[in-house]
Order: sequence, then C-alpha cells, then structure tokens
Amino acid sequence: MPKWNVYVTNEIPQPALDMLAEHCDLEVNREGKPLPKSTLLQKIQGRDAVLCLLTDQIDAEVLRAANQAKIFANYAVGYNNIDISAATAQGIMISNTPGVLTDTTAEMAWTLLFSVARRVVESDNYTRMGKYEGWGPMLFLGQDIFNKTVGIIGPGRIGLSFAKRAKAFDMKVLYTGKKANPQFEHETGGQYVSLEKLLQDSDYISIHTPLLPETFHLIGEKEFKQMKKTAILINTSRGPVVDELALVKALETGEIWGAGLDVYEWEPKLAEGLSKLDNVTLCPHIASATIETRTKMGTIAAANIIAAMKGELPPNCLNPEVYKSSTMQKT
Repeated sequence: MPKWNVYVTNEIPQPALDMLAEHCDLEVNREGKPLPKSTLLQKIQGRDAVLCLLTDQIDAEVLRAANQAKIFANYAVGYNNIDISAATAQGIMISNTPGVLTDTTAEMAWTLLFSVARRVVESDNYTRMGKYEGWGPMLFLGQDIFNKTVGIIGPGRIGLSFAKRAKAFDMKVLYTGKKANPQFEHETGGQYVSLEKLLQDSDYISIHTPLLPETFHLIGEKEFKQMKKTAILINTSRGPVVDELALVKALETGEIWGAGLDVYEWEPKLAEGLSKLDNVTLCPHIASATIETRTKMGTIAAANIIAAMKGELPPNCLNPEVYKSSTMQKT
C-alpha cells in the first residue's frame, strides 16, 4: 500500500506524529501558530489527508484547494471551523476527537469558577506586587461554593461531568437545554428549568453548549439583567455563545459579580476593556490542555486518518455518507 501524503497544520504532541509517520509521509507546520490562509491553501494542495486544528478555517475555498484529500481530521471536539456541507459535496470525510476531553474541560470550568469566586488571580497579583502587609478581615473577600446553586447551560457530556462534581459541594443543580435529560437528572439530581429561571436562580452559571445558529449570543444584555448581582459566569464552550461587549458592560457596572473565560467571541482578540477588569479571569483556550488529553486528541485524529487510508470508515467520521458513497462506487 503506497504511503499517504499528510499535512499537519500545527504542532501536536509527538506520539500522534510518530503514529502517523509509521503509515504516512508527513509534513508538519512547526511555527507553533496558525498559518495564514494563503499559506494553508498552498500547503494542502496534493495531500491525501490533512490534520487540522480548530484555529484553521476550513471553508469551501480550502476544501477545493485540497482536491486530492480523502479526509480532514479535526484536532478538536467541536467542528464549527469546518464547512461540513462543502466537504460532503466534494467527497471529503471530516472527523473529530469526541469524548476524550470531557473531564479535562469540566475540571477547567471548575478551576475558573474557584479562581473567580475566591479572587485567586487578583490576590496573586497583589501578593507578587509586594502589597501584602499581613492578614486582614476584609482582604479579598470572595464567595463560598458549597450549598450554592449552579446553573448548567448544555447537559451534554461536559455539562454532565461538570454537574457530577457539584455534588461534592452539596450544590443545587439546575440545567437547561433543548429538552430534559433523564440521564443527567439521575446522575446529578439536576432540575430541568427554562433559561430564564436558570439565570434568575443560579449563583454560578457554566456554559457547555455547542456553537450553533440558535446559541449565538445566547447570553447577552437581556440575560445579564436577569442574573443575580452576585452571579459568576463561566464559559469554556465557544466564545460567540456570549455577547462579549455586553459581558464587559455587565462586569463594569456590577450587573454580575464576575466571570471566568477560556474562549472569546473574536478569538484570539478580546473585547475592548475586558483585559482591564479585575473581576474576570482570562485563560488562552486551555481547557483541554493537559499532557494526557492533548496527546489522546492527537492519537484519535491520527487513527481517523489511518483508518481512511486503509479504506475503512474513520471511527469519528462526521459525514459517513461520503464513505458509503465512495464504497458503493468501488463496488
């Protein structure tokens, strides 16, 4: 079997690259940052497969440039960076890396929640700047976590993992989504409510919904007005789910108490004024950034490519109709 020619759009953990190198001729972008579109268009020409990242916008133009490619393996769970319809029309399979980062992302959401509620970043900066002169009863007062109400927007895998951890803090769990989720309720004791009631009753709100047309700016000016003045918003899903300009205003005016963000509406750019606020913790999209998880994401993406190379259906193919169509043509 001839080796496939594979392009990897950015550096990923070495075990995944080693796995691919056993089966494929490999070229990797070693610059450590996303390629300009003009360079990406050039690099993917003539490739049999492309391992891409969520920072790569794989639109119809890019897919046309990769006219020989059999698969684009996305190194991410989400795939809103890829035009699936255009890929299907062109006969290119698309895959992702689901499941592997569920617990890691849930842990990061909790990390942000604790950081904001207990003002960890503020107090760290204060101490490093030499301002700490001794204990004081009013110094960096934060909020308790235990016995509070947490609202979860999106009861999928990550939302469920996040909610299960809330039980350890004796928290009341509210959740909302397209419909009630019996498994979620059984495992967490969570109560299904409307978005409006969740916003009104929750002390802490964590977003775990995918970015879809109906979830774009799901949380905006109107929703911030419905929240408690002491509310904390956590977002580890996708930036555009939150109207970032409205969030800045809500934080500036004290409409809500704080926020913890790992994703941004115009990533990597931040909304004007966001970085100047003390009541928000900002991380650079690192929810899945553990050695174990990022390595597993890479090996899953590599396995999808290797399966396609062998004429098999990739385990995480998002448009299997392409595979079925190509199989029928061969027979």
